Amino acid sequence: MVEGYNSGGLLVRFHSLVGFLPFPQLSPSHFCQEPGKGVQEIAKGLPGSLISVKVIQADEENKKLIFSEKEAVWSKFSEKISVGDVFEARVGSVEDYGAFVHLLFPDGLYHLTGLVHVSEVSWDLVQDVRDILSEGDAVRVKIINIDREKSRITLSIKQLEEDPLLETLDKVIPQDGSDGPDSLNPNNSSNIEPLPGLEAIFKELLQEDGIDDVGITRQGFEKRVVSQDLQLWLSNSPAINQKFTLLARAGRQVQEIQLTTTLDQEGIKQALQRVLERVP
Repeated sequence: MVEGYNSGGLLVRFHSLVGFLPFPQLSPSHFCQEPGKGVQEIAKGLPGSLISVKVIQADEENKKLIFSEKEAVWSKFSEKISVGDVFEARVGSVEDYGAFVHLLFPDGLYHLTGLVHVSEVSWDLVQDVRDILSEGDAVRVKIINIDREKSRITLSIKQLEEDPLLETLDKVIPQDGSDGPDSLNPNNSSNIEPLPGLEAIFKELLQEDGIDDVGITRQGFEKRVVSQDLQLWLSNSPAINQKFTLLARAGRQVQEIQLTTTLDQEGIKQALQRVLERVP
């Protein structure tokens, strides 16, 4: 039972004990139900209400009892989510490194909060997250990682959109195999010289368990130089016959790489991370 509040949080009674619930430990549902209201305004309406809490500190000697509604909600709802799930959501705070986003559950409440890192906001280069997202915005997000030990959820907005690299590649290299104005014949993929640095990556990839073959399938040239540095992505396209697509780009060149593997998408990402740590 919420008995009252002060400048820092709520006073909560549990049987004969009264503990403290700091405002940062409130569930995000309060803020999403009443968007635009400050935490003090929200607190005014809570005395007399029953909330679920988890004890996060109990110091009998100093008579200190600290509660968390956020942790109680995590205990209840974190088991109901999985990597790959898509949620309607609402943006909470926006920071330099990303945005904290509250997930909407079927009961109509926002129980859990995750982080959309700046790199997962858009396929375009994002200099300032605030140029794209604002507090209160309604968004759709995909869960890409769950750290149950640290009670953290990692989210992505861009992974719900078509990978623009695939679209770019299909524009410079026609899918039907005909030669575009700036493309090389995909049937002569063995003649394609790998972008600088790719050969070393290919060699290391083949040392990874579960990866059977890797090779360039198509190449094309863009009209503009995006970056002279080698950039490598794992496409979001699903595997076909255990073949995944990687995309490499440097300067104007774009190359499609086919990876034959028994690994799933997450396994490939981990293998790539290990390889890139080994390759200078």
